[in-house]
Amino acid sequence: MNGAIFNLAYKSVTNRLFTVGLTVLAIAMSVTLFLGVDKIRTGARESFSTTISGTDLIVGARSGSINLLLYSVFRIGDPTGAMSWESYEQIAGASGVEWAVPISLGDSHRGYRVVGTNNTYFERYRYGRDLPLQFAAGEAFADAEGVVIGAQVASDLGYEIGSEVSLSHGIGEVSFAEHDDHPLLVTGILRPTGTPVDRSVHVTLEIIDRIHDDGAHDDDGHEEDGHEDADHHQHEPEQITAVFIGMEQPTLVLRLQRQVNTYPEEALSAIIPGVALMQLWEVVGAGEAAFGAISAFVILVGLISIATSLSASLNERRREMAILRAVGARPGHVFTLLISEAAAIAAAGAFAGIVLINLVFVMIAGLVQSRYGLTLGSGGLSPTDMVTGVVVVTAGALMGVLPARRALKNALADGLTIKL
Repeated sequence: MNGAIFNLAYKSVTNRLFTVGLTVLAIAMSVTLFLGVDKIRTGARESFSTTISGTDLIVGARSGSINLLLYSVFRIGDPTGAMSWESYEQIAGASGVEWAVPISLGDSHRGYRVVGTNNTYFERYRYGRDLPLQFAAGEAFADAEGVVIGAQVASDLGYEIGSEVSLSHGIGEVSFAEHDDHPLLVTGILRPTGTPVDRSVHVTLEIIDRIHDDGAHDDDGHEEDGHEDADHHQHEPEQITAVFIGMEQPTLVLRLQRQVNTYPEEALSAIIPGVALMQLWEVVGAGEAAFGAISAFVILVGLISIATSLSASLNERRREMAILRAVGARPGHVFTLLISEAAAIAAAGAFAGIVLINLVFVMIAGLVQSRYGLTLGSGGLSPTDMVTGVVVVTAGALMGVLPARRALKNALADGLTIKL
């Protein structure tokens, strides 16, 4: 009899295809929204957490930990200031420091951030699970005029080894000043990393210093300026934006952090990347919880529509219930019929929502990664998808309890009499 009840439930659902379709659509949209928020949140956390690894401290001008992390590692926002080269040398030479990588920010190339650094950056920078940067073509800086670009920059702009690059002030698509008098040549292209490195243009610190000096001191028109300029720039830069530091022993990290934060020569901040990330998640945690609550509420509204749809059809189906009783169906069979219909509608909505969100993420994953650096996954089923599907189907079946009890009550009251 149970097989016949399930078959009847299927036929009943297909007979009310339009109404049921709208309910399924509502549930599918709510599941899509819920899983979309969850996948974006998970992707953002994973992308941020794997952007940098193996770096014990990040030092920069005095600012908040989150701000220093965002602009130095994720290229989000602007530096609040700069630190002197003398301070960098003292910190890099401090006891226990194994390596130090200076970076200088503030310029751009066609909307992509420019990072001034040296070859130590390509040797020491790690991402993911301690993965090093690798070259897809070319090599690191062979001289001061070299440029190393990320994989996304090369793909979007069609650059290859030997392409000319001109830098500009500002970080937008439209910059304040173009340095066309300093065209540089691409000497290396990095392999994809899924981090902001893919969207960065790396140049030497000497080039950054030279460009900024030329911007501050206009050409006086002397023929010998070119020779004098070349001699003038045989020195280290005056300022940099931040320093990535690796320690010989992890136990020395807190000591150096304290020394930098109390550095007497200038106001500096030293942050531990992992700790700063935890602070960032604490800040955005309330927003994540709010989005999650809203998404869950939308799913609840979709599930309530199941109970509404079934309840609205009960008066029309009293004749159907009476016929079922006439052919030998027990009250429990009527109850099971309604519960089965509710579960089937919920299952169809959950399945459609899971398929839809994964298809959408497959289509937009590349765009989101190239523009925002977020890895949204490959679009395959995740544990969250499956758990959400089970929860929605179970809750949908529970939503059918009230209509089923009402139908059962009507069936007992009507007996074998057909109510028109």
